[in-house]
Amino acid sequence: MYKIAVMGDRDSIYGFAALGLDTYPVTDPVEAARRLRGLAEQEYAVIYITEALADTLEAEIDRYREQMLPAVILIPGASGNTGKGVAAVKKSVEQAVGSDIIFNN
Repeated sequence: MYKIAVMGDRDSIYGFAALGLDTYPVTDPVEAARRLRGLAEQEYAVIYITEALADTLEAEIDRYREQMLPAVILIPGASGNTGKGVAAVKKSVEQAVGSDIIFNN
C-alpha cells in the first residue's frame, strides 16, 4: 500500500501527522536530499515538500518530475506562500494538457 510523506521545517509540517501522514522534519539541504531519495525508493506515492525546503532541492526534485511515482508536491510553509507550488502545478498541467487551462494565460 502506498504512503504519503511530508517534509519541511517542524512548525510547517507537524499538523500533517494528525491526518495520518508520515512527517519528516528536515531543514538541512544535504539531509533533505538524502531523505527525499530514501522516501522515493520506498512505497511513497506522494511526497509533500514545503516551498522553502524545495528551494534548496530543485535538482533533486527534478529527478522525479518525469516519473509517475512519487508525485512531489510543493506546499506553503509556516513562513508563508512563495507561489512556487502554484507555479509547479501550472507547469505540470501545461505539460500534460498542452495549454494553460488553469489561469488561461
